[in-house]
Amino acid sequence: MKTIDMVYFNAGGGHRSAALALDAAIRAQTLSWDVRLVNLFEVLDPNDVFGKTTGMKPEQYYNARLARGWTLGLGQELKVLQALIRLSHKSLRCQLRRYWQKTKPDMVVSLVPNFNRAMYQALAEARSDAPFVTILTDFADSPPHFWIEPNQAQHLICGTAKALSQARDLGYDESRIHATSGMIIRPDFYEDSPIDRSAERCKLQLDPDRPTGIVMFGGHGSSVMRRIAKRLDDTQLILICGHNASLADELRAMSARAPRVVVGFSTQIRYFMQLSDFFIGKPGPGSISEAIQQRLPVIVVRNVWTMPQERYNTDWVEENRAGLVLDSFKGIGTAVAALTRQLMDYRAAVERIQNRAVFEIPEILERILISAQTRQWPMPLPRTAAIIH
Repeated sequence: MKTIDMVYFNAGGGHRSAALALDAAIRAQTLSWDVRLVNLFEVLDPNDVFGKTTGMKPEQYYNARLARGWTLGLGQELKVLQALIRLSHKSLRCQLRRYWQKTKPDMVVSLVPNFNRAMYQALAEARSDAPFVTILTDFADSPPHFWIEPNQAQHLICGTAKALSQARDLGYDESRIHATSGMIIRPDFYEDSPIDRSAERCKLQLDPDRPTGIVMFGGHGSSVMRRIAKRLDDTQLILICGHNASLADELRAMSARAPRVVVGFSTQIRYFMQLSDFFIGKPGPGSISEAIQQRLPVIVVRNVWTMPQERYNTDWVEENRAGLVLDSFKGIGTAVAALTRQLMDYRAAVERIQNRAVFEIPEILERILISAQTRQWPMPLPRTAAIIH
């Protein structure tokens, strides 16, 4: 049995969600692998020195920023992460090398940005025959030194034509670039489980015939949801607040002319999306991909506060006519009116997007493993996936 380390961290939640989703898909395909989910920060700071010193884990700092609505700057985020760990590239590499010398993985799969240079070098020093694979969980790279590191003999799994192009531009051979048809989302988003929308809306005291938006800003909500709720006083909404209980209480206390449902943390996001007609939220790769898989056009914002790694996501939305991109949520009322007038056209555009990445990646990983085992290296992989442009 081969051992696969899948490396994630909890900054924003999307990296961990992608790791869990991929792990579920691998188990469903009954591959003879021992998949180990590895939290990178637990390897780098096993004694939680930073948490004991500051009272907050590195990923908690980042998530708190999201909850406050402060999302300015990838450079800022990278500096924060590196400063929190307080480790040089050399010491990062040394810690990871020691970890993999001890645990002996047959392959390492990274689902995180920022640290791939150190991880690749550490694995090469600890386990020279074990392939290193980076799966981009963003629609595109945000160079330099974010997802794609130049001059490395690793494999890259990319979910858009933009990311593939970026990998080629950095000198990667075609045999080490592997295409999927989108981003990783949970396998249950693909399950055939139709519901009676009218009946389910009535259970929640929603108008069964009224256009309904789902408003969601990750697992910790965002203060911008208050302003959205006020400006959409006459729009039926499902507001997902995640772990932000105080925000949920405020929204429940807010009066509105249209029916609305306020939800705290929930594992039933797909169910609430099935009750909705469109999505309003941050332009994260996971939330956009989940909404589109449920055939919801999206309304997102792109401005100076948008994280650099999420800016291309908004370009992608416009290129695929998958929804509307605003300068700010001040125009959310006008945007909702425009989208609902053309809802059938937007829905048709969204339905043309077919993303099966979570089911495609296990086969890609298996072929990379076979290539390493048989020393047929590098071996080009078949390009069966339909690329999302």
